[in-house]
Amino acid sequence: MSTAKPGGRVRGFQFSAWNLLLLIPLLILVTPLYNFDGPRLFGLPFFYWFQLAFVVLGVLCTGIVYLATKNKPRGGGRDELSVDDLDEGDAR
Repeated sequence: MSTAKPGGRVRGFQFSAWNLLLLIPLLILVTPLYNFDGPRLFGLPFFYWFQLAFVVLGVLCTGIVYLATKNKPRGGGRDELSVDDLDEGDAR
């Protein structure tokens, strides 16, 4: 799937495989995965320490994706329309 226009400019959403790591923190929404009392860690039920571990894992995943994708080119640069053109409804 290419998002390049004929002039070499990029348009729309750019897919990166690194973004799939952002799905991992969403697993915390599946409550039956961790809705248990045991095993306990330092006296905390599994339910609580697993959620805390997932917060740390979510931060790590977000940081990895940020570092892996921060230097990717984004768009074609400046917009062709000025703010005044947008306010007046002039479309080119």
